[in-house]
Amino acid sequence: MMNCASMKAKQQDSPESREEGHVPVPEKKKSPGKTVSISEHTTIQLNETTRSSLLKTAALTFKELEIPHERISWESLKLIRNGSFGGIYRAELKTSNPGKTQPVLLKALKESASSYEIKDFMERIKFYQFLGNHENIVKLIGCCVHQMPLYMILEDASNGNLLNFLWTCRRDVVTMDGLPLDLTEKQVYKIGQQIASALDFLQGKKLFHGDVAARNVLIGNAFTVKLCRLGLAYRGHTCGPSSIAQTVPLKWQAPERLMKKPPNIKSDIWSFGILLYEMITLGAPPFPEVPPSDILQHLQRQHTMKRPSSCQPAMYSIMVACWRWTPADRPSPTELIRRLQMGIKTSNDQAVLQIPELVVPELYAAVAGIDLRDLATDYTVF
Repeated sequence: MMNCASMKAKQQDSPESREEGHVPVPEKKKSPGKTVSISEHTTIQLNETTRSSLLKTAALTFKELEIPHERISWESLKLIRNGSFGGIYRAELKTSNPGKTQPVLLKALKESASSYEIKDFMERIKFYQFLGNHENIVKLIGCCVHQMPLYMILEDASNGNLLNFLWTCRRDVVTMDGLPLDLTEKQVYKIGQQIASALDFLQGKKLFHGDVAARNVLIGNAFTVKLCRLGLAYRGHTCGPSSIAQTVPLKWQAPERLMKKPPNIKSDIWSFGILLYEMITLGAPPFPEVPPSDILQHLQRQHTMKRPSSCQPAMYSIMVACWRWTPADRPSPTELIRRLQMGIKTSNDQAVLQIPELVVPELYAAVAGIDLRDLATDYTVF
């Protein structure tokens, strides 16, 4: 099994590099070394230390997921960002129809990766296998693990992340799939229902997300949204919730997480209330009057955010329910879905949400307590 102490150390020292990287080109296959068979439900063994044996094991383990390198249109690769273990690229995947391709994203593991990093990458693929598919969670399409560099191939959500979309809605017209689109209260409810459905699915797998926020929601075709950045869910699944050392922006965290308690699905519910606030305000930072370092003391005084002028009482009541101090008193994902469905039936689908002030990213980052560089990308996984 993966060494969770080593993983925790990686979390504490894993800021993602923003340097431009080269496009990785698959190297020629190397002669495989000793192999250790592995079943679907076991983890990568620590005694498999050579790259050749790890690759042989990966080829056996992920045989059904393996996508030949030739199906990737390498000339289409475009670097989105560099992470600590490798780059994330947008690319085209050749389909069974001649001349037809499918837009995908590749998460690469650099060729210089250590044995630990290769094992971790393989465990992340196994996590996606365990997770399965849900229409509101970014899906694994396949992988390339026969040779270095290794790749995870994920579905693309080409319309970017929800936070950037909300900021764009502050302008006069938003176009998506060739159609003008403005955000209404009903659409906010519908997006919220999709995210609550994703959280309900995670809870059914005994998982939590750990960083629910507009910046971690992607927009696909027909305005289907998908929860992404499942790194904390993976770590919690692999090593347990108490192993989570990586911090997320303070203003999205539930009080128990601010007090260093392990995250759980009810912590996600608190963050979901912040997400509703983000949507109804078209991407305003939460608790704008409170410095990030003071947020716990602010909450301990039983202060919550006031109802925004663009928010109707029914939606605000859902936010307040999510922000109950005691986790057990917060609604479950199933209860959230029910309340959001009721909101869809009674909400306004005519009045467009309008906030005239455009967002200045530098100011937003300072008020929200977010690294400005994390706002400069439209796709994040793990």
